[in-house]
Amino acid sequence: MNVPRTVTTALEDRPIDGAVCLDAGAGVGNTTAGLLADGAARVYAVTNDSEHARTTVERAGEIAIPDADARGRDRLDALEADLRALPLPTDSVDVVTAHGLFNVVPPADLEAIVEELTRVAAPGCHLVVDDYEPIPSDAAIRALFALENAAAELADGRPMLTFYPADALRNLFAGRGWEFDRHRTLLAPVPWTERHVEAHANVVRSRAKRLSSDLETALTERAEALEAAIGSESVGEMYSVAMRLSA
Repeated sequence: MNVPRTVTTALEDRPIDGAVCLDAGAGVGNTTAGLLADGAARVYAVTNDSEHARTTVERAGEIAIPDADARGRDRLDALEADLRALPLPTDSVDVVTAHGLFNVVPPADLEAIVEELTRVAAPGCHLVVDDYEPIPSDAAIRALFALENAAAELADGRPMLTFYPADALRNLFAGRGWEFDRHRTLLAPVPWTERHVEAHANVVRSRAKRLSSDLETALTERAEALEAAIGSESVGEMYSVAMRLSA
Protein backbone atom coordinates (compact mmCIF):
# COMPACT_ATOMS: atom_id res chain seq x y z
CA MET A 1 0.00 0.00 0.00
CA ASN A 2 1.39 3.39 -0.97
CA VAL A 3 1.64 6.39 1.32
CA PRO A 4 -1.25 8.76 0.41
CA ARG A 5 -0.40 11.79 -1.71
CA THR A 6 -1.68 14.17 0.95
CA VAL A 7 0.91 12.76 3.37
CA THR A 8 3.82 12.84 0.93
CA THR A 9 2.92 16.42 -0.07
CA ALA A 10 2.77 17.55 3.55
CA LEU A 11 6.13 15.95 4.42
CA GLU A 12 8.13 16.64 1.26
CA ASP A 13 9.65 19.92 2.51
CA ARG A 14 10.31 18.74 6.09
CA PRO A 15 13.64 17.36 7.47
CA ILE A 16 12.44 13.83 8.28
CA ASP A 17 15.58 11.78 7.48
CA GLY A 18 17.26 10.80 10.78
CA ALA A 19 14.70 12.66 12.91
CA VAL A 20 12.83 11.50 16.02
CA CYS A 21 9.17 11.97 15.12
CA LEU A 22 5.83 11.97 16.92
CA ASP A 23 2.73 11.12 14.87
CA ALA A 24 -0.04 12.52 17.05
CA GLY A 25 -3.28 10.66 16.43
CA ALA A 26 -1.79 7.98 14.22
CA GLY A 27 -5.11 6.83 12.78
CA VAL A 28 -4.57 3.91 10.44
CA GLY A 29 -0.85 4.65 10.14
CA ASN A 30 -0.64 6.60 6.89
CA THR A 31 1.56 9.41 8.22
CA THR A 32 3.60 7.03 10.35
CA ALA A 33 4.30 5.04 7.16
CA GLY A 34 5.29 8.26 5.38
CA LEU A 35 7.69 9.26 8.15
CA LEU A 36 9.33 5.83 8.13
CA ALA A 37 9.57 5.83 4.32
CA ASP A 38 11.29 9.24 4.50
CA GLY A 39 13.97 7.84 6.83
CA ALA A 40 12.84 8.84 10.32
CA ALA A 41 15.19 7.41 12.96
CA ARG A 42 12.27 6.76 15.33
CA VAL A 43 8.53 7.31 15.10
CA TYR A 44 6.28 7.44 18.15
CA ALA A 45 2.79 6.76 16.75
CA VAL A 46 0.31 7.76 19.43
CA THR A 47 -3.35 6.73 19.39
CA ASN A 48 -5.99 5.94 21.98
CA ASP A 49 -7.53 3.27 19.74
CA SER A 50 -6.13 -0.28 20.02
CA GLU A 51 -7.33 -1.20 16.51
CA HIS A 52 -5.52 1.82 15.06
CA ALA A 53 -2.36 0.89 16.95
CA ARG A 54 -2.45 -2.60 15.42
CA THR A 55 -3.07 -1.23 11.93
CA THR A 56 -0.24 1.26 12.30
CA VAL A 57 2.22 -1.51 13.15
CA GLU A 58 1.04 -3.49 10.10
CA ARG A 59 1.49 -0.46 7.83
CA ALA A 60 5.00 0.12 9.21
CA GLY A 61 5.94 -3.43 8.30
CA GLU A 62 5.21 -2.65 4.65
CA ILE A 63 7.79 0.16 4.54
CA ALA A 64 11.25 -1.06 3.59
CA ILE A 65 14.42 0.89 4.34
CA PRO A 66 16.25 1.39 1.01
CA ASP A 67 19.76 0.60 2.28
CA ALA A 68 19.18 -2.02 4.99
CA ASP A 69 17.44 -5.30 5.60
CA ALA A 70 15.50 -4.03 8.59
CA ARG A 71 11.92 -2.93 8.02
CA GLY A 72 9.97 0.08 9.18
CA ARG A 73 8.49 -1.49 12.29
CA ASP A 74 11.97 -1.68 13.84
CA ARG A 75 11.93 2.12 14.08
CA LEU A 76 8.38 2.37 15.36
CA ASP A 77 6.88 2.67 18.83
CA ALA A 78 3.08 2.44 18.60
CA LEU A 79 1.80 3.92 21.85
CA GLU A 80 -1.76 3.71 23.16
CA ALA A 81 -1.87 6.93 25.14
CA ASP A 82 -3.77 10.12 25.87
CA LEU A 83 -2.44 13.04 23.82
CA ARG A 84 -2.98 15.24 26.87
CA ALA A 85 -0.41 13.19 28.83
CA LEU A 86 2.20 11.74 26.49
CA PRO A 87 4.59 9.09 27.85
CA LEU A 88 7.58 10.90 26.34
CA PRO A 89 10.31 13.08 27.90
CA THR A 90 10.31 16.86 27.60
CA ASP A 91 12.24 18.25 24.57
CA SER A 92 12.62 14.76 23.02
CA VAL A 93 11.03 15.06 19.54
CA ASP A 94 12.41 16.66 16.35
CA VAL A 95 9.24 16.53 14.20
CA VAL A 96 5.57 16.49 15.26
CA THR A 97 2.84 15.54 12.79
CA ALA A 98 -0.94 15.76 13.25
CA HIS A 99 -2.59 14.55 10.04
CA GLY A 100 -6.38 14.71 10.29
CA LEU A 101 -6.22 14.79 14.08
CA PHE A 102 -7.73 18.05 15.22
CA ASN A 103 -11.12 17.65 13.53
CA VAL A 104 -11.82 14.86 16.05
CA VAL A 105 -10.51 16.85 19.03
CA PRO A 106 -13.30 18.57 20.98
CA PRO A 107 -12.71 22.23 21.89
CA ALA A 108 -12.43 21.33 25.58
CA ASP A 109 -9.30 19.22 24.91
CA LEU A 110 -7.64 21.43 22.31
CA GLU A 111 -5.39 23.58 24.49
CA ALA A 112 -4.23 20.66 26.64
CA ILE A 113 -3.09 18.74 23.54
CA VAL A 114 -1.30 21.75 22.05
CA GLU A 115 0.44 22.28 25.38
CA GLU A 116 1.56 18.63 25.57
CA LEU A 117 2.81 18.53 21.97
CA THR A 118 4.85 21.65 22.76
CA ARG A 119 6.27 20.09 25.93
CA VAL A 120 7.79 17.08 24.14
CA ALA A 121 9.07 19.16 21.19
CA ALA A 122 12.80 19.89 21.21
CA PRO A 123 13.96 23.46 20.49
CA GLY A 124 13.82 23.94 16.70
CA CYS A 125 11.25 21.13 16.32
CA HIS A 126 9.17 21.10 13.14
CA LEU A 127 5.38 20.80 13.30
CA VAL A 128 3.04 19.74 10.48
CA VAL A 129 -0.72 20.11 11.04
CA ASP A 130 -2.97 18.79 8.24
CA ASP A 131 -6.72 19.23 8.62
CA TYR A 132 -9.94 20.53 7.13
CA GLU A 133 -11.31 24.02 6.84
CA PRO A 134 -14.91 24.38 8.06
CA ILE A 135 -17.32 22.78 5.59
CA PRO A 136 -19.09 25.34 3.33
CA SER A 137 -22.60 26.23 4.48
CA ASP A 138 -24.23 24.96 1.27
CA ALA A 139 -22.59 21.50 1.40
CA ALA A 140 -24.95 18.54 1.73
CA ILE A 141 -22.55 16.62 3.93
CA ARG A 142 -22.79 19.29 6.64
CA ALA A 143 -26.16 17.82 7.65
CA LEU A 144 -24.56 14.40 8.24
CA PHE A 145 -21.73 15.92 10.27
CA ALA A 146 -24.26 17.89 12.34
CA LEU A 147 -26.23 14.70 12.99
CA GLU A 148 -23.02 12.92 13.98
CA ASN A 149 -22.25 15.67 16.49
CA ALA A 150 -25.79 15.55 17.90
CA ALA A 151 -25.59 11.78 18.42
CA ALA A 152 -22.15 12.09 20.03
CA GLU A 153 -23.29 14.91 22.30
CA LEU A 154 -26.22 12.77 23.48
CA ALA A 155 -24.16 9.59 23.95
CA ASP A 156 -20.77 10.94 25.03
CA GLY A 157 -21.43 14.50 26.14
CA ARG A 158 -19.08 15.98 23.57
CA PRO A 159 -19.07 16.58 19.80
CA MET A 160 -17.42 14.15 17.40
CA LEU A 161 -16.23 16.67 14.79
CA THR A 162 -14.94 20.24 14.93
CA PHE A 163 -13.41 21.78 11.82
CA TYR A 164 -10.86 24.35 12.97
CA PRO A 165 -9.71 26.95 10.43
CA ALA A 166 -5.99 26.81 9.64
CA ASP A 167 -5.48 30.29 11.10
CA ALA A 168 -7.09 29.27 14.39
CA LEU A 169 -4.73 26.32 14.93
CA ARG A 170 -1.78 28.39 13.72
CA ASN A 171 -2.54 31.11 16.28
CA LEU A 172 -3.00 28.55 19.04
CA PHE A 173 0.45 27.07 18.45
CA ALA A 174 1.99 30.53 17.96
CA GLY A 175 0.91 31.32 21.50
CA ARG A 176 3.22 28.49 22.69
CA GLY A 177 6.29 29.74 20.80
CA TRP A 178 5.79 28.12 17.39
CA GLU A 179 6.75 30.25 14.39
CA PHE A 180 4.78 29.99 11.14
CA ASP A 181 6.69 28.46 8.23
CA ARG A 182 4.28 27.72 5.39
CA HIS A 183 0.70 26.94 4.37
CA ARG A 184 -0.33 24.76 1.45
CA THR A 185 -3.52 23.22 0.13
CA LEU A 186 -3.55 19.41 0.08
CA LEU A 187 -7.05 18.86 -1.36
CA ALA A 188 -9.58 21.30 -2.84
CA PRO A 189 -12.26 20.16 -3.09
CA VAL A 190 -12.06 17.26 -0.64
CA PRO A 191 -13.55 14.04 -2.10
CA TRP A 192 -15.96 12.70 0.53
CA THR A 193 -16.51 9.29 -1.03
CA GLU A 194 -19.36 6.83 -0.46
CA ARG A 195 -17.02 4.98 1.91
CA HIS A 196 -16.44 8.16 3.94
CA VAL A 197 -20.15 8.96 4.03
CA GLU A 198 -20.95 5.42 5.17
CA ALA A 199 -18.31 5.64 7.91
CA HIS A 200 -19.80 8.84 9.30
CA ALA A 201 -23.31 7.38 9.13
CA ASN A 202 -22.00 4.37 11.04
CA VAL A 203 -20.77 6.66 13.81
CA VAL A 204 -24.32 7.99 14.15
CA ARG A 205 -25.69 4.44 14.27
CA SER A 206 -23.15 3.33 16.89
CA ARG A 207 -23.90 6.29 19.19
CA ALA A 208 -27.65 5.91 18.68
CA LYS A 209 -27.51 2.36 20.07
CA ARG A 210 -26.61 3.79 23.47
CA LEU A 211 -29.72 5.96 23.62
CA SER A 212 -33.41 5.33 24.16
CA SER A 213 -35.21 3.28 21.53
CA ASP A 214 -37.08 6.34 20.28
CA LEU A 215 -33.88 8.33 19.83
CA GLU A 216 -32.09 5.36 18.29
CA THR A 217 -34.83 4.94 15.72
CA ALA A 218 -35.00 8.64 14.87
CA LEU A 219 -31.22 9.11 14.56
CA THR A 220 -30.71 5.90 12.61
CA GLU A 221 -33.45 6.69 10.12
CA ARG A 222 -32.10 10.20 9.61
CA ALA A 223 -28.55 8.87 9.10
CA GLU A 224 -29.72 6.35 6.53
CA ALA A 225 -31.72 9.01 4.69
CA LEU A 226 -28.74 11.38 4.55
CA GLU A 227 -26.38 8.59 3.50
CA ALA A 228 -28.66 7.72 0.59
CA ALA A 229 -29.23 11.35 -0.39
CA ILE A 230 -25.58 12.45 -0.23
CA GLY A 231 -23.92 9.43 -1.79
CA SER A 232 -20.61 11.23 -2.29
CA GLU A 233 -19.65 14.88 -2.47
CA SER A 234 -16.51 16.86 -3.27
CA VAL A 235 -16.43 20.00 -1.20
CA GLY A 236 -14.20 21.99 1.17
CA GLU A 237 -10.43 22.17 1.62
CA MET A 238 -7.75 20.11 3.35
CA TYR A 239 -4.77 22.26 4.37
CA SER A 240 -1.25 21.74 5.69
CA VAL A 241 0.37 24.24 8.05
CA ALA A 242 4.05 23.90 8.98
CA MET A 243 5.58 25.67 11.96
CA ARG A 244 8.85 25.55 13.90
CA LEU A 245 9.46 25.88 17.63
CA SER A 246 11.76 28.68 18.63
CA ALA A 247 15.29 27.41 19.32
